[in-house]
Amino acid sequence: MNTKDLRELFTTYFQKNGHAIISSASLIPENDPTVLFTTAGMHPLVPYLMGESHPSGARLTDVQKCIRTGDIDEVGDKWHLTFFEMLGNWSLNDYWKKEAIQWSFEFLTNQLNIPINKLAVTVFEGDSDAPFDSEAYELWKNVGMPEESIFKYNKKENWWGPAGQTGPCGPDTEMFYITDVEKCSPECQPSCSCGKYVEIWNDVFMEYFKDKEGKYNKAERHNVDTGMGLERTVAILGSMSDVYQVDTMWPIVEKIEEISGKKYLESDEITKSMRIIADHLRATVMIMGDNRGVGPSNIDQGYVVRKLIRRAIRHGRKLGIEQNFCKEISQVVLNIFGEVYVEIEKNKQVVFDLLEKEEEKFKKTLEQGLKEFAKMSSDNKITGKEAFNLFTTYGFPLEMTQELAIEGGMDFDIREFEEEFKKHQDLSRSGAEQKFKGGLADTSIETTRLHTATHLLHAALRKVLGDHVEQKGSNITAERLRFDFSHPDKMTDEQKKQVEDLVNSAIVNKYPVSFQEMTVDEAKEKGAIGLFEDRYADKVKVYIVGDTNQKPNADANSETFSMEICGGPHVENTKELGEFKIKKEEASSAGIRRIKAILQQKTT
Repeated sequence: MNTKDLRELFTTYFQKNGHAIISSASLIPENDPTVLFTTAGMHPLVPYLMGESHPSGARLTDVQKCIRTGDIDEVGDKWHLTFFEMLGNWSLNDYWKKEAIQWSFEFLTNQLNIPINKLAVTVFEGDSDAPFDSEAYELWKNVGMPEESIFKYNKKENWWGPAGQTGPCGPDTEMFYITDVEKCSPECQPSCSCGKYVEIWNDVFMEYFKDKEGKYNKAERHNVDTGMGLERTVAILGSMSDVYQVDTMWPIVEKIEEISGKKYLESDEITKSMRIIADHLRATVMIMGDNRGVGPSNIDQGYVVRKLIRRAIRHGRKLGIEQNFCKEISQVVLNIFGEVYVEIEKNKQVVFDLLEKEEEKFKKTLEQGLKEFAKMSSDNKITGKEAFNLFTTYGFPLEMTQELAIEGGMDFDIREFEEEFKKHQDLSRSGAEQKFKGGLADTSIETTRLHTATHLLHAALRKVLGDHVEQKGSNITAERLRFDFSHPDKMTDEQKKQVEDLVNSAIVNKYPVSFQEMTVDEAKEKGAIGLFEDRYADKVKVYIVGDTNQKPNADANSETFSMEICGGPHVENTKELGEFKIKKEEASSAGIRRIKAILQQKTT
């Protein structure tokens, strides 16, 4: 079975069971300050898990593009990936444990034809906060799982959430495929990391709500959230020794073999380098080719993109590749995903251009770094501070410093480097592995106001700068909004003033804020802006600021100021917003500008 087959089999199965197939959301989260990328299938659905109505209904299924950056330094082993696809199905206060477990079991055994003796499952064992999930345990027995294949674990293994300090949470049940790896001991269980048990699916049951006092109370809404890793599942079903042999990875590896003249399994070192190049450039193409794509820079998502590209180039060098090769690899990625995610095909020239520029830039960086290294190593040692300066100033990889020090027989103080590194904000992890401490899960009045203000800002920017302006990212806390948008030039003071005035005019005009559910085509016809994902015949939720019967026109005299696809939350009237003030306008990455703004009490 290949990835295309599993995508279609999964979504079709759940569609037959009453689920609407929805499109993958962008890899760049909207209005969420706590994560750099979309990390799981549930991430874009947080507003709906919190109570917002979804235009496609209460039963949903999809294949979601995901990026996880906390494991970047682990990439190179058999199973870790930076970019991956997650299969998922959701119940938004609709069906519950019985249906979720029944469908999971049926899909694994009937659709994927996995024998019961090759499966194991885990459930929550209970603690002082919540009791043993006996319901899930009995349901697994009822569908045919033998008791000896059902394991009970604590919160660390079998509990999800809450997304923030407070909010929905609950026990989960995880499903494992039992491989042919020999058990590390007779007591080997799914919690063991020896490789015998490989997790392939997880059903989360959000039946509790954690309050500000830390108490777990029964929730009013019962949501089900599931996730199955596409690549890992295909690899396991195909008895592959690692995830790099699946059809969305192997052609990339083959291209690296062709360029380098080496073979994937030639040695452990070569295998690791090829995995890193394949993973990192695949992830890079998917991020940069996204409809909210981000290029390499020194901040936020762009920092991660730069790190991925440079780490890939570094490992290309280890394979003996001296020429530029990133564009060649990116073309293979486009060949693999161009039909599945049409946006990367649409944005391919941007991807090619950014990769070529970054590769040339890093070549010069390496040359400068090598010269600086030669100066620093004159006394036959490299201090941690010197290595850290090479890293921050020249983008010189730590592993290259270590390698050169070893080759030259020099002393290198790695502990001092690590101490310096801890003082430095690690932007590749910042936010990426944090739980939701705001953002989409934060429905405070402050963030709700600022969320609504981003709609006014977006409309005003298009009015002042032109229709080429598109949202490329939004980050909201209770104190301020941050809005990234496509525009090639720095805004003038006059342009910023015009934007401020337009937004404040919409606030003064006391426009009502409402939403309508409609198809993608209807939204386009009405003139709505936003991220159109039209792979499926989705319905979307369109928020309108002003008259719902007119096409949008961000003008002081217009009765329809803004019309934009969004999931919420929003205020009911613009009069609730206060006074809008731009605090800063700056570059975010190539062709992307960033505005930071606040809402303050109106001055008289």
